[in-house]
Amino acid sequence: MKTNIKFFALLALTAFASCTKQLDITPEGSPSAQNFWKTKEDAIKAEAGMYENYNSEDFYGRGMFWFINASDDMVTGRNKPEGDNIKNFNRSYIGGGYTESQWSMRYAIIKRANDIITNVPAIAMDESLKKQIIGDAYFNAGLVYFQLASNYGNDKAGVPIVTPDADASVAIPRAKNVTENYDYIISLLLKAADNLPDFSAMKADDYGKAHKTAAWSYLSKVYLFKKDYANAAKYADMVISSGQHDLLPNFADVFKASNNWSKEYIWSVVCTPNGGGTGWGSKLPGVMLTNKAWGIYNGWGYYLPTKELYDSFETGDQRREVTILKPGDKFMFFGAERSFTKDGGATSNYQFKKYMEPFSYANPIPTHVNPNGDNGTTDLNVPLMRFAEVLLIKAEAAINLNGAGAGDTELNKIRVRAGLSPKTGMTITDLKRERRNELAGEWADRHRDLVRWGDAQATYAKPLHDYDGTVIWPARTFNPQVHDVWAVPQREIDNSSGVIKQNAGW
Repeated sequence: MKTNIKFFALLALTAFASCTKQLDITPEGSPSAQNFWKTKEDAIKAEAGMYENYNSEDFYGRGMFWFINASDDMVTGRNKPEGDNIKNFNRSYIGGGYTESQWSMRYAIIKRANDIITNVPAIAMDESLKKQIIGDAYFNAGLVYFQLASNYGNDKAGVPIVTPDADASVAIPRAKNVTENYDYIISLLLKAADNLPDFSAMKADDYGKAHKTAAWSYLSKVYLFKKDYANAAKYADMVISSGQHDLLPNFADVFKASNNWSKEYIWSVVCTPNGGGTGWGSKLPGVMLTNKAWGIYNGWGYYLPTKELYDSFETGDQRREVTILKPGDKFMFFGAERSFTKDGGATSNYQFKKYMEPFSYANPIPTHVNPNGDNGTTDLNVPLMRFAEVLLIKAEAAINLNGAGAGDTELNKIRVRAGLSPKTGMTITDLKRERRNELAGEWADRHRDLVRWGDAQATYAKPLHDYDGTVIWPARTFNPQVHDVWAVPQREIDNSSGVIKQNAGW
């Protein structure tokens, strides 16, 4: 992980004496100094500046994960009215601190990426390095635009498109629809792929930066959301046939820090537990850990699984026990075997297990786990896109194009890895279950899947249950004409003097 720490340390203008400075410095994505954008070092610092928000609690730690928490896979684990209002599609969540910053943080990355795209081409420096940095900028802009568009945009309105030549001081109205956004995102990711190297060609010092198959993978996902299944399949196939990636033989091994850069890796939040006591990357492992962690560590106890998720796994599916802890399950924690029990105030008797490997070691602090339980980062990179999802995208696109059985090859690779028997003639229903079971508790976003499949209204009209069958979340009212998107943060509407409009119904 030392090489990855060095990468993030480039956020500083100059070398600093202590890692504790990591969160105190001003990133160079949009500097005001007149002598900037002159040297190779300036370009490298600007590239690192795009990743600053990856370390924010509200970016990949919680934040947008409150939107994923709306799904039927999980419940708000503790008494948390702001989180509850989001899950219940309650208009009173507007302005809530958890999600209010999602829009502005992503547009900050877009601004930093646009500055690189505008200024780095004129810098006299190694051309291959220049090309890689520009490709990284196109990738990061495309990635966060996709996160914005898929959560806030629909056929009635997209999100503002801020191009590199736009005046950042002038409010830009929303795109006419999300398709316009997707077309722009596709153009960014295509440019990213043209400029970026293969992951296998990168030096270890550069791991965590964008690469070619990451761009292709997100291209396939954007096309899937656009319902352009031919192109979704095309770019998924390009990743599959690239030779850069494969499934690990054992599903549990995907979630070990030693496999952060395995063949299954495509894109993740680079994490370290001990950046001078602060830790970098996603604190999601600590957020999902049982509240107070049996008096050993400061787990936060949010995003707890439901019986609906647990019961969705087929008998013999090895992913279930890797994904979920239930009462009585044995697991290793701080070097000792424990039998799982919930916190007394928890809303569910389950806990997600996927991100717990760093906590399994004896004396894991600070090598594997952050000394600061209020910032529960670990040495496990939290996955955002892995090869298994590319297989699922290919299968979904193929079934939509050619009917039942067209995705069998890809789905059976995933099923066999999970310890299940191969099947033939698999339908979109099979695809939906495999996607749910493979990616549960990850950033792939079960809620967004249910919305785009048209399944959200019926799914959320049913209550959610605990281990013993008791109702732990009542049925909810999901209006697909309103709740297919989230509310635009009110402060963005206010800051634009009304140029940016609210989503209809919110």
